[in-house]
Amino acid sequence: MHIVLIEPEIPGNTGNIARLCAATAIELHLVKPLGFSIDDKHLKRAGLDYWHLVKVHVHENFAEVLEKYQGYRFHFCTTKAPRAHSEASFGPDDLLVFGKETAGIPESILKDNWDSCIRIPMVSGARSLNLSNSAAIVAYEALRQQDYTGLATEGHLHNNGT
Repeated sequence: MHIVLIEPEIPGNTGNIARLCAATAIELHLVKPLGFSIDDKHLKRAGLDYWHLVKVHVHENFAEVLEKYQGYRFHFCTTKAPRAHSEASFGPDDLLVFGKETAGIPESILKDNWDSCIRIPMVSGARSLNLSNSAAIVAYEALRQQDYTGLATEGHLHNNGT
């Protein structure tokens, strides 16, 4: 699977999503312009020591992603979508697309892909969830539908007993 972040602005969110990707073998796609440098200390800190486990792709624009992944299924995550993320059917090569923190996915992209838009249910009046939380919620629903293929599903103890 793939997580695509269109013009992410907050390094901590991207770092948290990178850590999610590392823990789940999901590829991370960053679409320019980015609101930070890839070398940003907050980005690195949020990803902790997981960066070596993440396959990161940087794209000049979203059209580049669409061209490179023709034939793949895209899921556009937006608070404006008519159906819940849990109503979507996810496959192992799907792309989960998220917009920037302050504006979401551009309206032109949503309009062109309306049938592929999904949302996370929330109470009326709640504007949105944090980007990294949203990515985790949708990613884990997609992984659950695939029976967590490739992931350890049995608990294990770390050296410190947790």
